[in-house]
Amino acid sequence: MNLNPIKPHWYILTAFWAACQAPNPSDQKSQTIAMQRATDHHSYSRPEEARTTHLHWEADVDFETQSIRATAQYQILAAEDAKRIIFDIQGLQIDAVLVDGLQIDYQIGPERPFLGQPLAIPITPHSKEVTIRYKTGQDAAALLWVEGASPFLFTQSQAILARSWIPCQDSPGNRITYTAKVRVPAGMMALMSASNPTGVSSNGTYSFSMEQPIPSYLLALAVGHVEFQSIGKRTGVYAPAHMLVQAVDEFAEMEQMLEAAEALYGPYAWDRYDLLVLPAAFPFGGMENPRLTFVTPTILAGDRSLVALVAHELAHSWSGNLVTNSTWEDFWLNEGFTVYFENRIMEAVYGQERSEMLIALSHQGLVEEVDAIMDVNPDDTHLKLHLRDRDPDDGMNAIAYDKGYFFLRRIEEVVGRQKWDGFLKAYFKEHAFTGMDTERFLVYLREELLQDPAQWEAVQVDAWVYGPGLPPNCPVVQSPRISQVDSLRKQWELEMISTHELPWNDWVYQEQYRFLSRLSDSLPAGRLRELDSAFHLTETGNNEVLFVWLERCIRIGNTDVHDRLTQFLTSVGRRKFLTPLYKAMLETDQGALARQIYSQARLGYHKVATSTLDPLLLPKE
Repeated sequence: MNLNPIKPHWYILTAFWAACQAPNPSDQKSQTIAMQRATDHHSYSRPEEARTTHLHWEADVDFETQSIRATAQYQILAAEDAKRIIFDIQGLQIDAVLVDGLQIDYQIGPERPFLGQPLAIPITPHSKEVTIRYKTGQDAAALLWVEGASPFLFTQSQAILARSWIPCQDSPGNRITYTAKVRVPAGMMALMSASNPTGVSSNGTYSFSMEQPIPSYLLALAVGHVEFQSIGKRTGVYAPAHMLVQAVDEFAEMEQMLEAAEALYGPYAWDRYDLLVLPAAFPFGGMENPRLTFVTPTILAGDRSLVALVAHELAHSWSGNLVTNSTWEDFWLNEGFTVYFENRIMEAVYGQERSEMLIALSHQGLVEEVDAIMDVNPDDTHLKLHLRDRDPDDGMNAIAYDKGYFFLRRIEEVVGRQKWDGFLKAYFKEHAFTGMDTERFLVYLREELLQDPAQWEAVQVDAWVYGPGLPPNCPVVQSPRISQVDSLRKQWELEMISTHELPWNDWVYQEQYRFLSRLSDSLPAGRLRELDSAFHLTETGNNEVLFVWLERCIRIGNTDVHDRLTQFLTSVGRRKFLTPLYKAMLETDQGALARQIYSQARLGYHKVATSTLDPLLLPKE
């Protein structure tokens, strides 16, 4: 591996942001050099020729036509030989393009799967502003229009879906500041990944400002009937009125989490940290949009047992939002660091016993994911991915999250926590508001932390980053409570203890999840009925426990849960739950049931979910 060309790349990016922030950047040659970056195979944009620096967005949100008509006005920075600027678009109707106020012709290139189309606009080296007037299409992949008594709109831009609702240079290596003015139907509130209102506007018009530069995948919009309540001096919750009291109670420790995070790795850079509880159709657990994390209502368990997700999204305020993977092939730099940071927050707020139980579950899922991927494509178990000509969502799995975590935990084991914490704090500070790729991170790691070759070898860096599977030096998770659960499960399966001897109601959710997830597929279905009769699992309010219970019932053949399974799959859109449940049905001769449920539920799922499920459940053409 040749690392020599990588080191100067950091200085190039630093120079670029210095140029962007300068009041009058006149040295165009320096600006051209500054615009170089790692190649992103998932964007048509060519920022080395011309790139965006600031967006002003004005939009009208129309629920009747389920479309957004908008104007995107960009400030740009052009190289000294620039002839064009290229934007990513997907399904957008382009009505007009202006450069420095003059309407001009433009060119839209051919569409490619999941990448959309390039919008090429002629400019000169002296061009300063590009304006694009457009309308979103009916199938805008980022947008989900929730119908019914309380209509709602929300976006999901990660990984490369921002281009379906805003023409942009849709690469995580490009950062912009933005302002916006959004008009919505009367009585609704509009929210963005920016400064936000706390009350409903009388005329349906809202203004926003994001002063910190962000990549396009962190552009976010939500419109609906929601209310706000403060939790701490920098934290609060937005939710539909009927959920607000429960949400405020569930997330009451947000401010404490924020303070714990700052104590670990430095000041929070985004002013406020608020949560928005979205409709259940949201395809993820959470999305770390700066200043306004989107979360699924499936984490409202009533006992704060699922707040690790909040810790995860909060951690993204440093790892991901502050220091961002330059390309989606470096996704582990976002998620591996975030899982590590999440668990340090959980340890600080709730204690090591709870954080280690969470990691025990993560390790279990990681081993299962590695085994499944190794049978198909071992290269996909590397931290550094190769996703050219593939959907970047292919890399969004437990490898980036949990293998990334255990790699960082291995470094901590080798150098010690105090030294590791000092390194991470400096890493976030020195690289704030920039992109990072794997190779430059490894250079920084070697120069600033693992200078001793013996330590580099002890970590086995290359095996973790560029090798398949899990290296033999993967850290061992010590969780006595999880070990005790495993022992009781084995005794129960062998009928050495009865169902009523299980301390189910004394267990926290992690213990309950572990017990159910490890049950043997060969158990008689009657044993599951015993559990349900004793502990009412089909009616549990914890969606993580309900999910794993339903999955076990499908695989073991307990058909008593089919009504609850149907209700769950037609009311929840979280891909983490949907994919395993549908796969379990398909793999146990229950394909007809899976397709029947999917036909009812599909229209309520986001494109992120249907893009995964359609190939499994729709008839092949």
